[in-house]
Amino acid sequence: MEITRKKNIQIEGKHNKPILCDLFFQDDQKPKPVVIFCHGYKGFKDWGAWDKMAETFAEKGYFFVKFNFSHNGTTPENPTEFLDIEAFGDNNYSIELDDLQSVIDWLLVPDFPDAIQIDVSHINLIGHSRGGAIAIIKAANEKRITRLVTFAAPTDLGAKFPTGKDLEKWEKKGVQYIVNTRTKQQLPHHYQFYKNYKENKERLNVKNATKKLEIPHLIAHGSNDTTVSISCSGELFEWSPISKLLLVENANHVFEASHPWEKEDLPEKFQYLLNRTFPFIAAEVQDLIDEYGDNDDDN
Repeated sequence: MEITRKKNIQIEGKHNKPILCDLFFQDDQKPKPVVIFCHGYKGFKDWGAWDKMAETFAEKGYFFVKFNFSHNGTTPENPTEFLDIEAFGDNNYSIELDDLQSVIDWLLVPDFPDAIQIDVSHINLIGHSRGGAIAIIKAANEKRITRLVTFAAPTDLGAKFPTGKDLEKWEKKGVQYIVNTRTKQQLPHHYQFYKNYKENKERLNVKNATKKLEIPHLIAHGSNDTTVSISCSGELFEWSPISKLLLVENANHVFEASHPWEKEDLPEKFQYLLNRTFPFIAAEVQDLIDEYGDNDDDN
């Protein structure tokens, strides 16, 4: 069956900027398990192979949702370019958690336009990189999520903040800049980003959230990831009560994908990752609890 694609749907968030969503599914008028995907830092829903990933999930019978965090720096008119750099500077982890909640709530209202297509009892979260950490925190507190998958997720959202004199300089100036290596743009981080983290440190504690999880959790990481240390996957596996660890040999932070991705097929290592994600989210929850609930050494 042909895949239905609904792109760039604007939904209202809590922070005065729209959240742009894409839906991929087979229009057979039957309820399907939902997969919600969260992009990472300096990412966006249309990056690289994410569309191809969405198509692959839809072909497998899932209702796939991906979205742009409202303050990721893109705009509804230009969803693949960082043209709203002030919004990028105003972003923080709390906004991203609120955005994800807005997407979940939008999907699950009774009058959702494609309600007939979704199985509300089977809601999966997948997050890449920083989006994986956001997904962990949300899954620990949102009881409607039934399965969690993280791709190259970090374990400490405060680890990359400056310290000492660099932190004092940031506070005094109110802004610091980071170079987007792909576009060469100077992207701002306003000091509020750090303040928001400090004020919500307990809520944003990935370790504590991971330990609170009551659902099956697939932890995937590439062995050649130079952006997020592979040690993070081991920490998540240690903390997560019902977890399976998947290490992808010789894969980088994006599992060999790149932007733009114009090939017909996914990268081999990314396809390998998806081929092992599908059975995890298709399995019965109780079977996964029975199999992975003890964190056996052979996972």
